[in-house]
Amino acid sequence: MMKRTTPAKTPKTPGKTEADPKPTIWTMKINLVFGLHATGPWEAVLEIHTSATLEELHFAIQDAVGFEADHMYMFFVARTVRTRDRTVLADEDDTVLDATLDELFPLPRGRKFFYWFDFGDDWKFSIARTRTAPGVAMKQRTYPRVVSTCGKRPVQYPPCD
Repeated sequence: MMKRTTPAKTPKTPGKTEADPKPTIWTMKINLVFGLHATGPWEAVLEIHTSATLEELHFAIQDAVGFEADHMYMFFVARTVRTRDRTVLADEDDTVLDATLDELFPLPRGRKFFYWFDFGDDWKFSIARTRTAPGVAMKQRTYPRVVSTCGKRPVQYPPCD
């Protein structure tokens, strides 16, 4: 009679299973909702690490839209971009900006994620995870990365007439 043996147990990383490893890359869709100098719709699709901070997301959006990252900004969660009932993701010492995307998602039911840049020119963007399945980072790629854009890229500082 053969003795049945069980394989040695390997330590598991929290949040991972052997059948379903924790994905590390999300695909995010960034839509321009409003901007003082916006001339039409614009959107970008980004790939970003789930462990990216809100500050890293800020710079990824700035790179995608081609802005200079020279103004104040904040993130918030709300039903709509205009509602006053919102959860602002910022504080005096900016520690909230160290929060990661995988800590933020999933959002509460009926809520959306927004990015507000330059409170004077009022650039507002919606941010959503796409239905694309999360994946594992590819070694030959640098993240975050812009996968695609659609529409006319807004101009942060249009020429004065």
